[in-house]
Amino acid sequence: MNFLRPPGVFAEKDLRARCIACGKCAQVCNNACIRLMPDSPFGPETPKVFHRTKPCILCMKCGEICPTNALRKVSVKQAGMGFAELDRGRCVNYRRENPVMCWTCYERCPLKAEAIVLKGGRIPAVTEICVGCGVCEYVCPVDAIHVTPSRRMKNGGSGK
Repeated sequence: MNFLRPPGVFAEKDLRARCIACGKCAQVCNNACIRLMPDSPFGPETPKVFHRTKPCILCMKCGEICPTNALRKVSVKQAGMGFAELDRGRCVNYRRENPVMCWTCYERCPLKAEAIVLKGGRIPAVTEICVGCGVCEYVCPVDAIHVTPSRRMKNGGSGK
C-alpha cells in the first residue's frame, strides 16, 4: 500500500463496510491530507492519506465527524495508522563522515519526544509510541524514514 488510512481505522474490512463516502472526514481535516479515492476501479471511494504528498498532523477531527463510525474517535496515541522505520544507512546522524546533525523528524513529529526520541541527545530513534502519521517521512531531507501501514489494515485483524 502506498497510502495510509486516517486515524481511528481498526480494520480495513470494517472501513469498507461502514464508509458511505460522505467526504466529511476530508472536509474537516486540518491539513487537507485526506482524500476519498476508490479502492479498486469497481469499489466505493474510501478515505486515504497519501502521506508522502501531505501527512496527517493528528488533528483527530476525522473520527469525531464520521457519521458511520468507519473512522472512530480515538486518542492521538491510538491513531494506529502505521509505524515508521528509520534507515540508519541513509540517516545523516548515523553517518560518521557527516559534520551536520539533523533532527527534522524529531522536531516535526506530532508526538514530539515520544514517538521519535534522540538517543544520547543526538541520534533519532523511532519508539513503539509511533502511530504512523507520516510526518517524519514527509519532512526527512534524505528519505531515511518510511512509514508502513498498520498490519491490522493489511490483514483486517486487530493489533499493530
